[in-house]
Amino acid sequence: MIGSGALKGIRVIDFGRFIAGPYCGMLLADMGADVVRVDRRKGSEDRYTGPVTADGEGGAFLSLNRNKRSITLDTSKTESAEVICRLVKGADVVVANLPIAVLKKVGLDYDSLRAVNPSIILARISTFGPDGPYATRLGFDAVAQAMCGAMSLTGFPGAPIRSLVPFADYGTALHTAFGVMVALYHRAKTGEGQVVDGALLATGVTFMQALLAELAVVGVNRTQRGNTGFYSAPADCYRTQDGWIMLHIIGSDMFGRWARVVAREDMIDDPRFADDLSRADHHAEITEAMNAWCGRRTNVQAIAELEAARVPCGPVLGLYEVLDDPQVKARELLEYVEYPSASKPVPLANTAVRLSATPGGIRHRAPMLGEHTDEVLRELGYADADIARLRAAEVV
Repeated sequence: MIGSGALKGIRVIDFGRFIAGPYCGMLLADMGADVVRVDRRKGSEDRYTGPVTADGEGGAFLSLNRNKRSITLDTSKTESAEVICRLVKGADVVVANLPIAVLKKVGLDYDSLRAVNPSIILARISTFGPDGPYATRLGFDAVAQAMCGAMSLTGFPGAPIRSLVPFADYGTALHTAFGVMVALYHRAKTGEGQVVDGALLATGVTFMQALLAELAVVGVNRTQRGNTGFYSAPADCYRTQDGWIMLHIIGSDMFGRWARVVAREDMIDDPRFADDLSRADHHAEITEAMNAWCGRRTNVQAIAELEAARVPCGPVLGLYEVLDDPQVKARELLEYVEYPSASKPVPLANTAVRLSATPGGIRHRAPMLGEHTDEVLRELGYADADIARLRAAEVV
């Protein structure tokens, strides 16, 4: 199952946990890298979050760790240092989203790694980054969402609301994987390794930059507005006779097309709706017109009329409907993969970015705990007797 694809020949040692680290490794694995996940001997916490199999593996784990191999290792045992050393010596990239102090303790800090392999690339992911007053704090995606300002603006007026989708985790993984690719490109030219530093708070601040800039420069302090857009209208969720649709319009040409569909041509030349920001500031009148129009139509009818006028819209789907959606099926956005202890094939999100010449894909299910321990240790030069000794000592 060792990779075939654009990154064939690149070996990644993945000490990642939960989402950001594993997703970074998954992106590289999907494109052909040989990614070896280092698990705890009894399984890492993220393996068992949201279980969907008889053995307790979670849906996120099965997706984020496909195309990888798994070895178990107890990094608290002295003998594990030699295993890590051999892993690093033959690797191109190490992915780790462990606290800085833990990285140093187990020899996964950059100085320790490059002493073993001078050209190694360390993809280091944390909540707040390796420096600054919060460097030693622990945190997860929700903490980054809270501290980047996003939660203060999400939802309807009242309590702050986090996004169900952990965007700081997934965004940081994407940033870090991009950084790894740049680092590999640099190393190909110079032979030099380096640190790729990804941080959840940095991702959150990046995603909030437009609102932060607006406040800092022109003093507009936004507050919660539910699904209603800040910068254009109509841009909201509207109820039809049998469901909900989402509509998002930007620009006067598109607004004009919408106004004609809902028979409100009078709004086109109304100075209150002269531009996107004006329309957002007077969204109540637009919402009233849209609600009246939607109230006389079903989801299918409303979407058909809006699409015919080239107005961006879509239904608000439940999870069952996503699984059955014709576009999801046509593009094979989900691939159903067998797993030994799952009662039925598990839908995994297919590789999201499509390359025409060197496509990625799901070549192998996520590994069972320690499934490839002996295989990888033999590749590192351990004899069967050595492997038996490590097992007896509960190192692997």
